[in-house]
Amino acid sequence: SVISMGLIAMPIMLRYGYNRTIATGTITASGTLAQALPPSLVLIVLADQLGRSVGDMYAGALVPGMMLVGLYLLFIVGVALFKPDWVPALPPEARIYSEPNGSSGHRSLLALLVVCGAAAYAWSQVHDPLMASWLGRESAAPGDEVFILSTTIGAFLALGLALVNKLLGIGLLSRLTERVTFVLIPPLVLIFLVLGTIFLGVATPTEGGAMGAIGALIMAAARRTLSFDLLKQALENSTKLAIFVMFILIGSTVFSFTFNAADGHIWVEHLFDKLPGGQMGFLIFVNFLVFVLGFFIDFFEIAFIVIPLLAPVAEKLDINLIWFGVIIAMNLQTSFLTPPFGFALFYLRSVAARQDYNDVVTGQRIKAVTTSQIYKGSIAFIIMQVIMVAVILVNPSIVTGSLGQAVLMDEDSVRDMLNNMQGLQIDEDDEEAAEEGADADGLEPAESEEEEDDPAKALQDAMKPVN
Repeated sequence: SVISMGLIAMPIMLRYGYNRTIATGTITASGTLAQALPPSLVLIVLADQLGRSVGDMYAGALVPGMMLVGLYLLFIVGVALFKPDWVPALPPEARIYSEPNGSSGHRSLLALLVVCGAAAYAWSQVHDPLMASWLGRESAAPGDEVFILSTTIGAFLALGLALVNKLLGIGLLSRLTERVTFVLIPPLVLIFLVLGTIFLGVATPTEGGAMGAIGALIMAAARRTLSFDLLKQALENSTKLAIFVMFILIGSTVFSFTFNAADGHIWVEHLFDKLPGGQMGFLIFVNFLVFVLGFFIDFFEIAFIVIPLLAPVAEKLDINLIWFGVIIAMNLQTSFLTPPFGFALFYLRSVAARQDYNDVVTGQRIKAVTTSQIYKGSIAFIIMQVIMVAVILVNPSIVTGSLGQAVLMDEDSVRDMLNNMQGLQIDEDDEEAAEEGADADGLEPAESEEEEDDPAKALQDAMKPVN
Protein backbone atom coordinates (compact mmCIF):
# COMPACT_ATOMS: atom_id res chain seq x y z
CA SER A 1 0.00 0.00 0.00
CA VAL A 2 2.77 2.45 0.88
CA ILE A 3 4.63 1.72 -2.36
CA SER A 4 1.48 1.99 -4.49
CA MET A 5 0.41 5.32 -3.01
CA GLY A 6 3.97 6.56 -3.11
CA LEU A 7 4.06 5.97 -6.86
CA ILE A 8 0.57 7.35 -7.55
CA ALA A 9 -0.27 10.01 -4.97
CA MET A 10 3.12 11.44 -4.04
CA PRO A 11 3.94 13.00 -7.47
CA ILE A 12 0.48 14.62 -7.60
CA MET A 13 0.82 16.16 -4.13
CA LEU A 14 4.29 17.45 -4.93
CA ARG A 15 3.03 18.84 -8.23
CA TYR A 16 0.42 21.03 -6.54
CA GLY A 17 2.56 22.25 -3.66
CA TYR A 18 1.52 20.09 -0.71
CA ASN A 19 3.64 20.30 2.41
CA ARG A 20 6.14 17.48 2.14
CA THR A 21 5.92 16.30 5.74
CA ILE A 22 2.12 16.13 5.52
CA ALA A 23 2.29 14.33 2.17
CA THR A 24 4.82 11.72 3.27
CA GLY A 25 3.19 11.20 6.67
CA THR A 26 -0.24 10.70 5.14
CA ILE A 27 1.05 8.05 2.75
CA THR A 28 3.04 6.06 5.30
CA ALA A 29 0.33 6.21 7.98
CA SER A 30 -2.55 5.29 5.69
CA GLY A 31 -0.48 2.49 4.21
CA THR A 32 0.06 0.89 7.62
CA LEU A 33 -3.68 0.91 8.36
CA ALA A 34 -3.78 -2.46 6.63
CA GLN A 35 -2.16 -3.92 9.77
CA ALA A 36 -5.19 -3.28 11.99
CA LEU A 37 -8.21 -2.86 9.73
CA PRO A 38 -10.22 -5.83 8.43
CA PRO A 39 -9.66 -7.70 6.15
CA SER A 40 -6.12 -7.66 7.50
CA LEU A 41 -3.77 -10.60 7.03
CA VAL A 42 -2.19 -9.61 10.34
CA LEU A 43 -5.49 -10.15 12.16
CA ILE A 44 -6.02 -13.53 10.46
CA VAL A 45 -2.60 -14.79 11.58
CA LEU A 46 -3.07 -13.41 15.10
CA ALA A 47 -6.47 -15.09 15.38
CA ASP A 48 -4.91 -18.40 14.37
CA GLN A 49 -2.03 -18.10 16.84
CA LEU A 50 -4.33 -17.05 19.69
CA GLY A 51 -6.86 -19.78 19.00
CA ARG A 52 -9.74 -17.42 18.30
CA SER A 53 -12.05 -17.05 15.31
CA VAL A 54 -11.17 -14.63 12.53
CA GLY A 55 -14.69 -13.18 12.65
CA ASP A 56 -14.29 -12.25 16.33
CA MET A 57 -10.86 -10.75 15.66
CA TYR A 58 -12.27 -8.67 12.81
CA ALA A 59 -15.23 -7.56 14.92
CA GLY A 60 -12.93 -6.54 17.76
CA ALA A 61 -10.58 -4.58 15.50
CA LEU A 62 -13.27 -2.77 13.50
CA VAL A 63 -14.20 -0.06 16.03
CA PRO A 64 -10.59 0.77 17.10
CA GLY A 65 -9.54 0.85 13.45
CA MET A 66 -12.34 3.23 12.51
CA MET A 67 -11.51 5.41 15.52
CA LEU A 68 -7.91 5.63 14.32
CA VAL A 69 -9.09 6.56 10.83
CA GLY A 70 -11.25 9.25 12.45
CA LEU A 71 -8.21 10.66 14.25
CA TYR A 72 -6.32 10.80 10.97
CA LEU A 73 -9.19 12.60 9.27
CA LEU A 74 -9.54 15.11 12.11
CA PHE A 75 -5.83 15.86 11.88
CA ILE A 76 -5.93 16.41 8.10
CA VAL A 77 -9.06 18.58 8.37
CA GLY A 78 -7.39 20.60 11.13
CA VAL A 79 -4.32 21.14 8.97
CA ALA A 80 -6.53 22.23 6.06
CA LEU A 81 -8.36 24.73 8.29
CA PHE A 82 -5.41 26.25 10.14
CA LYS A 83 -2.65 25.76 7.54
CA PRO A 84 -4.44 25.90 4.17
CA ASP A 85 -1.21 26.60 2.31
CA TRP A 86 0.07 23.16 3.40
CA VAL A 87 -2.74 21.35 1.57
CA PRO A 88 -3.82 23.72 -1.23
CA ALA A 89 -6.89 23.10 -3.34
CA LEU A 90 -6.47 21.92 -6.91
CA PRO A 91 -6.23 24.73 -9.46
CA PRO A 92 -9.22 25.14 -11.80
CA GLU A 93 -7.35 23.68 -14.77
CA ALA A 94 -6.77 20.44 -12.82
CA ARG A 95 -10.47 19.90 -12.11
CA ILE A 96 -11.43 17.82 -15.12
CA TYR A 97 -14.90 16.82 -13.90
CA SER A 98 -17.00 19.97 -14.22
CA GLU A 99 -20.53 20.58 -15.45
CA PRO A 100 -21.46 22.51 -18.62
CA ASN A 101 -22.75 25.35 -16.44
CA GLY A 102 -19.37 25.61 -14.71
CA SER A 103 -20.40 24.04 -11.38
CA SER A 104 -18.22 21.43 -9.72
CA GLY A 105 -20.96 18.82 -9.21
CA HIS A 106 -20.42 18.52 -5.47
CA ARG A 107 -24.10 19.16 -4.71
CA SER A 108 -25.10 16.12 -6.73
CA LEU A 109 -22.54 14.02 -4.86
CA LEU A 110 -23.83 15.27 -1.51
CA ALA A 111 -27.42 14.51 -2.53
CA LEU A 112 -26.47 10.96 -3.54
CA LEU A 113 -24.74 10.43 -0.20
CA VAL A 114 -27.84 11.62 1.67
CA VAL A 115 -30.17 9.36 -0.33
CA CYS A 116 -27.96 6.29 0.08
CA GLY A 117 -27.42 7.04 3.75
CA ALA A 118 -31.18 7.27 4.26
CA ALA A 119 -31.65 3.94 2.46
CA ALA A 120 -29.00 2.31 4.65
CA TYR A 121 -30.63 3.69 7.80
CA ALA A 122 -34.07 2.50 6.68
CA TRP A 123 -32.74 -1.00 6.13
CA SER A 124 -31.14 -1.03 9.59
CA GLN A 125 -34.57 -0.33 11.09
CA VAL A 126 -36.35 -3.15 9.26
CA HIS A 127 -33.50 -5.66 9.25
CA ASP A 128 -34.55 -7.60 12.36
CA PRO A 129 -38.25 -8.00 11.40
CA LEU A 130 -37.36 -9.08 7.86
CA MET A 131 -34.73 -11.57 8.97
CA ALA A 132 -37.06 -12.91 11.66
CA SER A 133 -39.74 -13.64 9.08
CA TRP A 134 -37.33 -15.09 6.49
CA LEU A 135 -35.09 -17.14 8.79
CA GLY A 136 -37.39 -17.71 11.75
CA ARG A 137 -34.84 -16.05 14.04
CA GLU A 138 -36.16 -14.78 17.36
CA SER A 139 -33.12 -12.93 18.74
CA ALA A 140 -31.89 -9.58 17.45
CA ALA A 141 -29.21 -9.61 14.76
CA PRO A 142 -25.61 -8.74 15.73
CA GLY A 143 -24.62 -5.14 15.18
CA ASP A 144 -21.91 -5.99 12.65
CA GLU A 145 -24.43 -7.92 10.52
CA VAL A 146 -26.83 -4.96 10.48
CA PHE A 147 -24.02 -2.51 9.67
CA ILE A 148 -22.59 -4.58 6.82
CA LEU A 149 -25.93 -5.27 5.15
CA SER A 150 -27.11 -1.67 5.58
CA THR A 151 -23.90 -0.35 4.03
CA THR A 152 -24.23 -2.86 1.20
CA ILE A 153 -27.79 -1.71 0.45
CA GLY A 154 -26.66 1.93 0.30
CA ALA A 155 -23.66 1.11 -1.93
CA PHE A 156 -25.70 -0.93 -4.41
CA LEU A 157 -28.33 1.81 -4.55
CA ALA A 158 -25.64 4.36 -5.47
CA LEU A 159 -24.22 2.06 -8.14
CA GLY A 160 -27.69 1.38 -9.56
CA LEU A 161 -28.56 5.08 -9.78
CA ALA A 162 -25.22 5.85 -11.46
CA LEU A 163 -25.73 3.06 -14.02
CA VAL A 164 -29.28 4.21 -14.84
CA ASN A 165 -28.10 7.80 -15.16
CA LYS A 166 -25.26 6.83 -17.53
CA LEU A 167 -27.23 4.39 -19.69
CA LEU A 168 -30.33 6.57 -20.07
CA GLY A 169 -28.47 9.89 -20.12
CA ILE A 170 -31.05 11.59 -17.90
CA GLY A 171 -28.52 13.96 -16.29
CA LEU A 172 -29.62 13.13 -12.77
CA LEU A 173 -26.06 12.92 -11.46
CA SER A 174 -23.06 15.11 -12.22
CA ARG A 175 -19.94 13.82 -13.98
CA LEU A 176 -18.03 13.99 -10.71
CA THR A 177 -20.69 11.93 -8.91
CA GLU A 178 -20.70 9.30 -11.65
CA ARG A 179 -16.94 9.03 -11.61
CA VAL A 180 -16.75 8.76 -7.81
CA THR A 181 -19.45 6.08 -7.80
CA PHE A 182 -17.89 3.93 -10.52
CA VAL A 183 -14.44 4.18 -8.93
CA LEU A 184 -15.49 3.72 -5.30
CA ILE A 185 -18.35 1.18 -5.28
CA PRO A 186 -16.70 -1.82 -7.07
CA PRO A 187 -13.86 -2.01 -4.50
CA LEU A 188 -16.48 -1.81 -1.74
CA VAL A 189 -18.27 -4.78 -3.32
CA LEU A 190 -14.94 -6.62 -3.36
CA ILE A 191 -14.44 -5.84 0.32
CA PHE A 192 -17.94 -7.13 1.07
CA LEU A 193 -17.17 -10.40 -0.73
CA VAL A 194 -14.22 -10.95 1.60
CA LEU A 195 -15.04 -9.19 4.86
CA GLY A 196 -18.83 -9.21 4.77
CA THR A 197 -19.18 -12.92 4.12
CA ILE A 198 -16.79 -13.70 6.99
CA PHE A 199 -18.61 -11.36 9.38
CA LEU A 200 -22.00 -12.82 8.46
CA GLY A 201 -20.78 -16.38 8.87
CA VAL A 202 -21.51 -17.22 5.23
CA ALA A 203 -17.91 -18.15 4.45
CA THR A 204 -14.71 -19.11 6.21
CA PRO A 205 -11.64 -16.86 5.76
CA THR A 206 -10.32 -19.20 3.06
CA GLU A 207 -13.63 -19.17 1.20
CA GLY A 208 -13.91 -15.40 1.61
CA GLY A 209 -10.44 -14.96 0.14
CA ALA A 210 -11.39 -17.18 -2.80
CA MET A 211 -14.50 -15.10 -3.48
CA GLY A 212 -12.41 -11.94 -3.26
CA ALA A 213 -9.93 -13.33 -5.80
CA ILE A 214 -12.74 -14.24 -8.20
CA GLY A 215 -14.31 -10.82 -7.71
CA ALA A 216 -10.99 -9.13 -8.49
CA LEU A 217 -10.66 -11.15 -11.70
CA ILE A 218 -14.19 -10.19 -12.74
CA MET A 219 -13.51 -6.52 -11.96
CA ALA A 220 -10.27 -6.54 -13.96
CA ALA A 221 -12.02 -8.23 -16.89
CA ALA A 222 -14.88 -5.70 -16.78
CA ARG A 223 -12.37 -2.84 -16.93
CA ARG A 224 -10.44 -4.58 -19.72
CA THR A 225 -7.22 -4.59 -17.72
CA LEU A 226 -6.98 -8.35 -17.24
CA SER A 227 -4.05 -9.94 -19.04
CA PHE A 228 -2.09 -13.15 -18.83
CA ASP A 229 1.07 -11.29 -17.76
CA LEU A 230 -0.81 -9.56 -14.93
CA LEU A 231 -2.35 -12.84 -13.78
CA LYS A 232 1.05 -14.57 -13.94
CA GLN A 233 2.63 -11.82 -11.85
CA ALA A 234 -0.14 -12.06 -9.23
CA LEU A 235 0.22 -15.84 -9.03
CA GLU A 236 4.00 -15.61 -8.69
CA ASN A 237 3.78 -13.04 -5.89
CA SER A 238 1.09 -15.03 -4.07
CA THR A 239 3.14 -18.22 -4.34
CA LYS A 240 6.28 -16.52 -3.04
CA LEU A 241 4.37 -15.11 -0.06
CA ALA A 242 2.76 -18.48 0.69
CA ILE A 243 6.14 -20.26 0.59
CA PHE A 244 7.68 -17.54 2.75
CA VAL A 245 4.95 -17.93 5.38
CA MET A 246 5.07 -21.73 5.19
CA PHE A 247 8.81 -21.89 5.88
CA ILE A 248 8.45 -19.47 8.80
CA LEU A 249 5.61 -21.60 10.14
CA ILE A 250 7.68 -24.79 9.88
CA GLY A 251 10.67 -23.17 11.57
CA SER A 252 8.57 -21.63 14.33
CA THR A 253 6.87 -24.99 14.98
CA VAL A 254 10.25 -26.71 15.37
CA PHE A 255 11.37 -23.90 17.67
CA SER A 256 8.20 -24.17 19.77
CA PHE A 257 8.54 -27.94 20.19
CA THR A 258 12.21 -27.62 21.17
CA PHE A 259 11.53 -24.69 23.49
CA ASN A 260 8.66 -26.48 25.22
CA ALA A 261 10.65 -29.71 25.52
CA ALA A 262 13.24 -27.75 27.50
CA ASP A 263 10.44 -26.33 29.72
CA GLY A 264 11.05 -22.90 28.25
CA HIS A 265 7.34 -22.08 28.28
CA ILE A 266 7.27 -22.64 32.05
CA TRP A 267 10.24 -20.31 32.48
CA VAL A 268 8.54 -17.62 30.37
CA GLU A 269 5.29 -18.02 32.31
CA HIS A 270 7.04 -17.65 35.68
CA LEU A 271 9.04 -14.70 34.36
CA PHE A 272 5.97 -12.72 33.29
CA ASP A 273 3.98 -13.77 36.35
CA LYS A 274 6.46 -11.88 38.51
CA LEU A 275 5.99 -8.58 36.67
CA PRO A 276 4.46 -5.88 38.89
CA GLY A 277 1.08 -4.48 37.99
CA GLY A 278 -0.79 -7.66 37.09
CA GLN A 279 -2.60 -7.48 33.75
CA MET A 280 -1.64 -3.88 33.03
CA GLY A 281 2.02 -4.42 33.90
CA PHE A 282 2.14 -7.44 31.60
CA LEU A 283 0.44 -5.58 28.74
CA ILE A 284 2.73 -2.56 29.05
CA PHE A 285 5.83 -4.77 28.98
CA VAL A 286 4.52 -6.79 26.02
CA ASN A 287 3.69 -3.63 24.07
CA PHE A 288 7.20 -2.31 24.63
CA LEU A 289 8.72 -5.65 23.62
CA VAL A 290 6.64 -6.00 20.43
CA PHE A 291 7.25 -2.34 19.57
CA VAL A 292 11.02 -2.84 19.69
CA LEU A 293 10.91 -6.16 17.85
CA GLY A 294 8.82 -4.57 15.11
CA PHE A 295 11.80 -2.38 14.21
CA PHE A 296 13.95 -5.30 13.15
CA ILE A 297 11.83 -8.34 12.24
CA ASP A 298 8.76 -8.82 10.11
CA PHE A 299 5.29 -9.41 11.48
CA PHE A 300 5.25 -13.10 10.58
CA GLU A 301 8.29 -13.84 12.77
CA ILE A 302 6.64 -12.02 15.67
CA ALA A 303 3.32 -13.81 15.15
CA PHE A 304 4.73 -17.33 14.80
CA ILE A 305 7.53 -17.16 17.40
CA VAL A 306 6.78 -14.46 20.00
CA ILE A 307 2.98 -14.60 20.24
CA PRO A 308 2.81 -18.36 21.09
CA LEU A 309 5.08 -17.64 24.07
CA LEU A 310 2.97 -14.73 25.30
CA ALA A 311 -0.54 -16.06 24.67
CA PRO A 312 -0.57 -18.69 27.49
CA VAL A 313 0.57 -16.07 30.00
CA ALA A 314 -2.12 -13.65 28.82
CA GLU A 315 -4.76 -16.35 29.15
CA LYS A 316 -3.54 -17.25 32.64
CA LEU A 317 -3.85 -13.59 33.65
CA ASP A 318 -7.47 -13.69 32.43
CA ILE A 319 -6.81 -11.29 29.54
CA ASN A 320 -9.31 -11.44 26.69
CA LEU A 321 -7.25 -12.79 23.79
CA ILE A 322 -9.20 -10.81 21.17
CA TRP A 323 -8.38 -7.63 23.09
CA PHE A 324 -4.77 -8.81 23.37
CA GLY A 325 -4.56 -9.48 19.62
CA VAL A 326 -5.99 -6.08 18.64
CA ILE A 327 -3.50 -4.34 20.94
CA ILE A 328 -0.63 -6.25 19.30
CA ALA A 329 -1.88 -5.32 15.80
CA MET A 330 -2.15 -1.63 16.71
CA ASN A 331 1.28 -1.73 18.31
CA LEU A 332 2.88 -3.29 15.24
CA GLN A 333 1.30 -0.61 13.10
CA THR A 334 2.97 2.04 15.27
CA SER A 335 6.30 0.21 15.17
CA PHE A 336 6.31 -0.01 11.38
CA LEU A 337 5.90 3.77 11.22
CA THR A 338 8.52 4.87 13.79
CA PRO A 339 11.89 6.28 12.64
CA PRO A 340 14.58 5.33 12.00
CA PHE A 341 13.76 1.63 11.46
CA GLY A 342 10.07 1.67 10.51
CA PHE A 343 9.41 -0.58 7.51
CA ALA A 344 6.84 1.81 6.03
CA LEU A 345 9.42 4.60 5.96
CA PHE A 346 11.85 2.44 4.00
CA TYR A 347 9.10 1.45 1.56
CA LEU A 348 8.29 5.11 0.82
CA ARG A 349 11.98 5.99 0.63
CA SER A 350 12.42 3.34 -2.08
CA VAL A 351 9.87 4.99 -4.42
CA ALA A 352 10.06 8.70 -3.48
CA ALA A 353 12.12 10.96 -5.73
CA ARG A 354 15.78 10.97 -4.71
CA GLN A 355 16.78 13.66 -7.23
CA ASP A 356 15.18 16.79 -8.62
CA TYR A 357 13.02 16.15 -11.69
CA ASN A 358 10.80 17.95 -14.20
CA ASP A 359 7.08 17.29 -13.78
CA VAL A 360 5.56 15.77 -16.93
CA VAL A 361 2.30 17.73 -16.58
CA THR A 362 3.29 21.23 -15.50
CA GLY A 363 6.94 21.17 -16.59
CA GLN A 364 8.05 22.74 -13.32
CA ARG A 365 11.15 21.62 -11.46
CA ILE A 366 10.28 19.42 -8.45
CA LYS A 367 12.80 19.05 -5.66
CA ALA A 368 13.73 15.62 -4.32
CA VAL A 369 12.10 14.18 -1.19
CA THR A 370 14.61 13.89 1.64
CA THR A 371 14.72 11.14 4.24
CA SER A 372 14.34 13.69 7.05
CA GLN A 373 11.06 14.88 5.50
CA ILE A 374 9.76 11.30 5.53
CA TYR A 375 10.79 10.88 9.18
CA LYS A 376 9.22 14.19 10.25
CA GLY A 377 6.00 13.38 8.44
CA SER A 378 5.43 10.26 10.52
CA ILE A 379 5.72 11.92 13.94
CA ALA A 380 2.19 13.34 14.18
CA PHE A 381 0.65 10.04 13.10
CA ILE A 382 2.81 8.09 15.57
CA ILE A 383 1.44 10.26 18.38
CA MET A 384 -2.12 9.50 17.28
CA GLN A 385 -1.39 5.79 17.14
CA VAL A 386 0.18 5.78 20.61
CA ILE A 387 -2.92 7.58 21.91
CA MET A 388 -5.11 4.92 20.28
CA VAL A 389 -3.10 2.07 21.84
CA ALA A 390 -3.39 3.74 25.26
CA VAL A 391 -7.16 4.18 24.83
CA ILE A 392 -7.56 0.48 23.98
CA LEU A 393 -5.43 -0.50 26.98
CA VAL A 394 -7.50 1.46 29.51
CA ASN A 395 -10.85 0.79 27.85
CA PRO A 396 -11.07 -2.82 26.60
CA SER A 397 -14.80 -2.47 25.96
CA ILE A 398 -13.89 -0.70 22.71
CA VAL A 399 -12.80 -4.14 21.49
CA THR A 400 -14.90 -6.54 23.52
CA GLY A 401 -18.11 -4.56 23.11
CA SER A 402 -18.30 -5.66 19.47
CA LEU A 403 -18.07 -9.34 20.35
CA GLY A 404 -20.98 -11.68 20.91
CA GLN A 405 -21.58 -12.71 24.48
CA ALA A 406 -20.42 -16.23 25.24
CA VAL A 407 -22.94 -18.58 26.81
CA LEU A 408 -21.53 -19.70 30.15
CA MET A 409 -22.83 -22.76 32.02
CA ASP A 410 -21.91 -23.83 35.53
CA GLU A 411 -21.85 -27.40 36.84
CA ASP A 412 -25.39 -27.23 38.22
CA SER A 413 -26.75 -26.10 34.85
CA VAL A 414 -25.01 -29.01 33.12
CA ARG A 415 -26.43 -31.47 35.66
CA ASP A 416 -29.95 -30.09 35.17
CA MET A 417 -29.59 -30.36 31.40
CA LEU A 418 -28.43 -33.99 31.64
CA ASN A 419 -31.26 -34.86 34.03
CA ASN A 420 -33.77 -33.35 31.62
CA MET A 421 -32.26 -35.31 28.73
CA GLN A 422 -32.50 -38.54 30.71
CA GLY A 423 -36.04 -37.75 31.83
CA LEU A 424 -37.20 -37.19 28.27
CA GLN A 425 -35.72 -40.50 27.20
CA ILE A 426 -37.43 -42.34 30.09
CA ASP A 427 -40.82 -40.78 29.23
CA GLU A 428 -40.54 -41.91 25.62
CA ASP A 429 -39.73 -45.51 26.63
CA ASP A 430 -42.35 -45.83 29.41
CA GLU A 431 -44.98 -47.66 27.39
CA GLU A 432 -42.55 -50.06 25.75
CA ALA A 433 -40.85 -50.82 29.07
CA ALA A 434 -44.21 -51.51 30.75
CA GLU A 435 -45.25 -54.00 28.06
CA GLU A 436 -41.95 -55.85 27.99
CA GLY A 437 -41.70 -56.00 31.79
CA ALA A 438 -45.24 -57.26 32.44
CA ASP A 439 -44.10 -60.89 32.77
CA ALA A 440 -40.90 -60.10 34.67
CA ASP A 441 -42.43 -59.37 38.10
CA GLY A 442 -40.09 -60.04 41.00
CA LEU A 443 -37.00 -60.04 38.81
CA GLU A 444 -34.44 -57.24 38.77
CA PRO A 445 -34.21 -55.96 35.22
CA ALA A 446 -30.79 -56.12 33.64
CA GLU A 447 -29.30 -53.03 32.12
CA SER A 448 -30.02 -52.90 28.43
CA GLU A 449 -27.45 -52.26 25.80
CA GLU A 450 -29.16 -48.96 25.04
CA GLU A 451 -28.78 -47.82 28.66
CA GLU A 452 -25.11 -48.72 28.64
CA ASP A 453 -24.61 -46.67 25.48
CA ASP A 454 -26.72 -43.72 26.68
CA PRO A 455 -24.43 -40.65 26.30
CA ALA A 456 -26.46 -38.58 28.76
CA LYS A 457 -26.08 -41.22 31.48
CA ALA A 458 -22.38 -41.60 30.70
CA LEU A 459 -21.82 -37.86 31.05
CA GLN A 460 -23.79 -37.74 34.29
CA ASP A 461 -21.83 -40.67 35.74
CA ALA A 462 -18.57 -39.05 34.71
CA MET A 463 -19.48 -35.85 36.57
CA LYS A 464 -20.16 -37.66 39.87
CA PRO A 465 -17.59 -36.73 42.54
CA VAL A 466 -14.89 -39.29 43.15
CA ASN A 467 -14.56 -40.32 46.82
